Amino acid sequence: MPEGDTIYWAARALQRTIGGKVVTGFETGLAKLARVDDDSPLVGRVVEKVESRGKWLLIYFSGDLILVTHMLMSGSWHLYRVGEKWKMGRSRMRVVIRTEDWEAVAFNVPIAEFYTARSLERSSQVPKLGPDILSDEFTVEGGVARLTAYGRENPNAEIGVVLLNQRVMAGLGNVYKSEVAFAAGVNPFRAMRTITEREMERMVDFAQRYMKANVAEGTGAGIVTTSGNRQTTHAMNREERLWVYRRQGQECRRCGVAVMMRKQGVQVRSTYWCPECQPMR
Repeated sequence: MPEGDTIYWAARALQRTIGGKVVTGFETGLAKLARVDDDSPLVGRVVEKVESRGKWLLIYFSGDLILVTHMLMSGSWHLYRVGEKWKMGRSRMRVVIRTEDWEAVAFNVPIAEFYTARSLERSSQVPKLGPDILSDEFTVEGGVARLTAYGRENPNAEIGVVLLNQRVMAGLGNVYKSEVAFAAGVNPFRAMRTITEREMERMVDFAQRYMKANVAEGTGAGIVTTSGNRQTTHAMNREERLWVYRRQGQECRRCGVAVMMRKQGVQVRSTYWCPECQPMR
């Protein structure tokens, strides 16, 4: 399930391999992208930079053209040496960006659009993102300010839903939502009006700490576009890497009480928590 850390890894890997390189080939299975390529061919353009913004990945080409993709639940970017066999079938291919040495392939990507710098500013989604937790400019104070402001306007919103709101803070997904709330000792179903400033500080701090730890150099092998298995505990055993996510009915790693799960929000996302460590106040 792609979250902000997965997109960060993908952007970093793409930047290292195709960043600064000339595009020698472009393919797509999406008609709207093909039309742009027909009118303004990508071949010959330079990949100026690749960056992540929350769960969005942006590839900037010379000549003021930006490819914006979102993975949703099933999309992924892969990197292959030219001529190397793909790990997924061609029917799942949505975009191929080829340079002299590399092929960047987007599989099962549900959202892919070309923009100019100006049209991207007018986009209804990307420019309205909250601060990216993985950006160098992100601070705990800034994250708390965003939560506070949102809570003031939406006092009855559940904190578990708010943590997933990309317009408040960008990057957190369903795994980190449950893990961050647990680490901070906050019940994810509590209303924003009940959340204290100290609890907000703890959640934002854990969010930044966990996500940065999972994209740190050395947490993957070679040039990869996925961070693999996330980890929020300090356990060496990969089966014990998370506190509560997907551990419904199992013993809490802190108190021994059974972890619970309930669907939450209009998107009906699974939320995991410990009723003892995260009491409803």
